[in-house]
Amino acid sequence: MKKAAAMILAVVLAAGSLSGCGGSGTQQGGTGENGTAVELNVVLAHNQTSLENPYVIASEKFKEALEEVSGGRATATLHHGTLGESESELIEKLEMGAVNVTVASPGFMTSIGVPEIDIFSLLYLFDSFDHWARCMDGDFGEEMKEIVKEKTGNRFKIMGYWSASVRDYYGKKPITKPEDLKGMTIRTQTAQVVLDFWKACGAIPTSVAWGELYQALSQGVVDSAENDYTSFRLKEHHKTENGKYIAETHHDYTTRLFLTTGAYYDSLTDEQKGWFDEACRIATEEDRNVTWKMFEESKEIVIADGAQVTNFEDMDIEAFKAIAIPIQDKFAEDNHMQAQLDMIRAAAGK
Repeated sequence: MKKAAAMILAVVLAAGSLSGCGGSGTQQGGTGENGTAVELNVVLAHNQTSLENPYVIASEKFKEALEEVSGGRATATLHHGTLGESESELIEKLEMGAVNVTVASPGFMTSIGVPEIDIFSLLYLFDSFDHWARCMDGDFGEEMKEIVKEKTGNRFKIMGYWSASVRDYYGKKPITKPEDLKGMTIRTQTAQVVLDFWKACGAIPTSVAWGELYQALSQGVVDSAENDYTSFRLKEHHKTENGKYIAETHHDYTTRLFLTTGAYYDSLTDEQKGWFDEACRIATEEDRNVTWKMFEESKEIVIADGAQVTNFEDMDIEAFKAIAIPIQDKFAEDNHMQAQLDMIRAAAGK
């Protein structure tokens, strides 16, 4: 009897292990809300914890769309920052198969042999949300997808370009021109072209983890930072002594990559790829719509909270561009990307 019980227990445990397996992209077992058998469960994770964040809203849309287009045969498990706020850790989990799709800043790819990806980090590359979208959805965006696929040996596949809005300066004093930044520390992104820009403005770029920035601004560890209205509003950076003066530099219409791996994508059946592609398209559209809508809403909130804003039209933007353009040109020359830079510039103002 004991031997029989042990055998039954082993079978049960093995069945449970198999039903929980999702690394190949196909998960057998379970039923959807309409009673349909679920054959695919996509694990989507990002690093944002606030349920107001556009990543959260777009991720929920991904799950909704996936279930709808598959007729309930596919679903998604969503992790809103619950697997960590570190993008590098999420990328590791993506490659391990613990996550199937994530949102990430492009810059990490420079360390794995894709220096061309830093074209997304160039400041004053785009002059509006519309200009950015035309480029991402056009020939430029398609070329970048192919470059990433080729240079990474199909390790990564870009499923869509998400927006993280437009980044602005915020700090302990108002600014209108580059010289106003002289001697100020600024927490910024770490791409070399970004560091070169802020140094040329006279600022001192400083590395501070996003989760530690509120404290750094509060305690005067850094004089300033730069990000989009919604991101710093949700973290209440504008309520700190060193974050209450905002200047609409609009220096970076930001790109985030909605990523999977080539291995995961290739593991899907043709039918599943169709569901996945469509859900990614719908989620990407949702991210952009929510992000751009929240730009104005977040601006109104930070002003109501007492922050002081220097509007875009009151900034000496040409002085900032005069610093950015030579950096763009040098990057394009060093990385043989003049054609791609020309595509972007040609799309401006259309």
